[in-house]
Amino acid sequence: MLHDLKRHKEPKPAETKPASSLRIYLRLLTYVRPYVPAFAVSIVGFLIFASSQPMLAGILKYFVDGLTNPDAVMFPGVPLLATLPLMKAVPVMIVAIAMWQGVGSYLGNYFLAKVSLGLVHDLRMGLFDSLLRLPNRYFDQTNSGHLISRITFNVTMVTGAATDAIKIVIREGLSVIFLFGYILWMNWKLTLVMLAILPVIGLMVTNASRKFRKQSRKIQAAMGDVTHVASETIQGYRVVRSFGGEEYESRRFRAASADNTNKQLRMVKTGAIYTPALQLVTYAAMAALLFLVLLLRGEASAGDLVAYITAAGLLPKPIRQLSEVSSTIQRGVAGAESIFEQLDEPIEEDRGTVERDRVEGRLEVRDLSFRYPGTDRPVLDGISFSVEPGQMVALVGRSGSGKSTLANLIPRFYHHESGHILIDGVDVEDYTLKNLRRHIALVTQQVTLFNDSVASNIAYGDLAGTPREAVERAARAAFAAEFIERLPQGYDTDIGENGVVLSGGQRQRLAIARALLKDAPVLILDEATSALDTESERHIQAALDRVMRGRTTLVIAHRLSTIEKADVIMVMEQGRIVERGTHAELLARDGHYARLYAMQFAEHGEGAAAGE
Repeated sequence: MLHDLKRHKEPKPAETKPASSLRIYLRLLTYVRPYVPAFAVSIVGFLIFASSQPMLAGILKYFVDGLTNPDAVMFPGVPLLATLPLMKAVPVMIVAIAMWQGVGSYLGNYFLAKVSLGLVHDLRMGLFDSLLRLPNRYFDQTNSGHLISRITFNVTMVTGAATDAIKIVIREGLSVIFLFGYILWMNWKLTLVMLAILPVIGLMVTNASRKFRKQSRKIQAAMGDVTHVASETIQGYRVVRSFGGEEYESRRFRAASADNTNKQLRMVKTGAIYTPALQLVTYAAMAALLFLVLLLRGEASAGDLVAYITAAGLLPKPIRQLSEVSSTIQRGVAGAESIFEQLDEPIEEDRGTVERDRVEGRLEVRDLSFRYPGTDRPVLDGISFSVEPGQMVALVGRSGSGKSTLANLIPRFYHHESGHILIDGVDVEDYTLKNLRRHIALVTQQVTLFNDSVASNIAYGDLAGTPREAVERAARAAFAAEFIERLPQGYDTDIGENGVVLSGGQRQRLAIARALLKDAPVLILDEATSALDTESERHIQAALDRVMRGRTTLVIAHRLSTIEKADVIMVMEQGRIVERGTHAELLARDGHYARLYAMQFAEHGEGAAAGE
């Protein structure tokens, strides 16, 4: 089934022009709204920090002037300080400025970290919650490695843009503003020289930003490939080892990792060239400025010149840091872009309005057809049948005949294009999704268990909080109690990732116990007994005979011996029902079913394998 879904992908939409970095970054900053008070405190902190920069330059003016006039005072006319000489006041002021700067640094860094980490948490939760609401087709078309990479790697890139980048932009940006304002106030003519390099810096920043963003997108894709290969190998480690795939997987992972490394190096190379080039431009302007200071000294004192040169000399550092932050911001923008792509995906469509506490389970399918998006071949073509409550209907046929697709259409994992599926006379499209799926219990061949206790895996989701007695009854009915009670902590035993400590048959029985505990009027068994040994299957079949009373049961048969008691057996071929009847009637017709039955028993003696 999974391979079918992968083949029937929707055509990729035409590539659209990427959103501008500014628009993406502004959207990213909208997530700051819940943290406005903390953000305001951080800005105040960085204002305090930035204001200390020209103070340090200014204090040197008094220090140099004090060398020529030791008796001068710093605060003439100020009570208590009017008699404090410069030589004593300067050291005190330096300590005071350092304390002032420390307060600003603490407020800015700590409260911005609260904002940034909160933003990242909200993004990560938004991504994960969107995964819970996206339609099945999205998962069919997107590999799990890239989905995981978004939640881990891409969000980490956004963390850089939301923490270090914002901190540098605000702190160093304010420092540039304060320092530039100070030297403008001291000598506006000389300061105009500095303005001459701003267009050059702007052009370099724009060009580098474009390259950084392009390279960041490639790094994301490469990182998704690394995660995908690792995830596949971990999940399929038994197949890898059984078929000697270690070298192949190692080569595959090495290629993905090397590709990611090369793309990372290209980005580092861009930054390594860009930063020194920008620094060269800045220091060339500084050299011209120093020349003009000496040439146009005028009546300025030595202290004024030292203060001016010091303030101007402090400018290249924040400008350089602001230039370097471009790569961090572009990585974050690229990460945010892919995150917003997922967040903007339309969620699973739910136009239903009908909600019922309980349904009888009368299932009717009328002229149902379905094809996967982007394909011409119908998977289901004109299917019609009806099932009364308490009846068991079995679907058999070759692989690809559409049996599992039909099972997936009933709980609306996919939307059918024509025809109707009705439960108690109401189209499944008219039920709300949550209400519809509450009436259906589904057990598939691919069992999904969680890294939790046995009891929590049986009483999962809406079933959480079910009394232990009910959980144990469901386990007994599924013939699972006998192995659960032998586990170290019984029902409280953790079973590891996807039930790794259990056998295939044990995992299947837990899945059946979960479905039985749900007590839904409609029961769908998609090859649910395929992983069971003969003895376990016999016990479960007896249990299913009991629980199917009063329920509509749709069984996709893996072993034809398990459906001999079905009220109706339908044989599917290329999306159509080609035969229907009881086991005895179909054998008597000597048609499709009889051939499948004979082939299975000829090969396996007692129906070991067939079906999907």
